[in-house]
Amino acid sequence: MQITLDIPDQYLIDQSPEELGKRIKLYAALMMFQEGSLSAGAASEFAGVDRFTFIAECQQYNIPLVDSAPEALDRELKDLRKIT
Repeated sequence: MQITLDIPDQYLIDQSPEELGKRIKLYAALMMFQEGSLSAGAASEFAGVDRFTFIAECQQYNIPLVDSAPEALDRELKDLRKIT
């Protein structure tokens, strides 16, 4: 599928339309991952980058890779310790 955006020329000063398109796809993927509508794997595929690049971008923009409350993680850890 192809989506067309009208971007004013003034925003293409330092980059080509292709480069801007890639950045927009990456930013969209980051936001969709952050809001929970895409998994990390799906978001990296959407952005057209490998998982390592996507993870690095998440770190750059302070987007957590795991979105669990500390209390929930503590409970899971306690439950795992009971099993072993």
